[in-house]
Amino acid sequence: MQADLFQEIEEGLLCGIDEAGRGPLAGPVAAAAVILPRGFPLEILADSKKLAEKKRKEAFRAITELALWANAWAWPGEIDKLNILNASMLAMHRAYEALRIKADIVVVDGNKAPALSCPSKAVVKADSFIPAVMAASIVAKVCRDRLMERYDWLYPEYGYARHKGYPTAAHRAVCQKLGPSPIQRMSFRFKLQ
Repeated sequence: MQADLFQEIEEGLLCGIDEAGRGPLAGPVAAAAVILPRGFPLEILADSKKLAEKKRKEAFRAITELALWANAWAWPGEIDKLNILNASMLAMHRAYEALRIKADIVVVDGNKAPALSCPSKAVVKADSFIPAVMAASIVAKVCRDRLMERYDWLYPEYGYARHKGYPTAAHRAVCQKLGPSPIQRMSFRFKLQ
């Protein structure tokens, strides 16, 4: 399968898509779509979770300056209504549709791809070996982290700058004490216990 995938990638314009923020108890899920130009410095890319924050931010800067990219969201209310998988697919669809040009093929990290206006393939662990998906992973993570840091300005008692909405003991404790914040995923409420 990988040989076929790489042949398709070589034959057309590739867009990589990935998401960030499926597991948190608060905030949106982010998705990014990236088309890398020829000559992009691929050595700066990796799965966003494997890059130190400084390296991730440096890669983000290069991607946003040199590549074609878009970031999109599915908000907590949408997550609660659709479930996290379908909300992630919605954010991915929005990110792809926000690009100024369309790809010949889209590779999505994971085991499911959203319905798009071009051929797409879901590839498990694509963010560890397909550069455009690595880049999308970085963009989605940095954009989501920055948004959660801004939510910390609005709701400092919840500590979003530290845990980014993930289910840490501190996040659960503050939700038990103060109740949910306005950006809480209410369908995830059972996890607050």
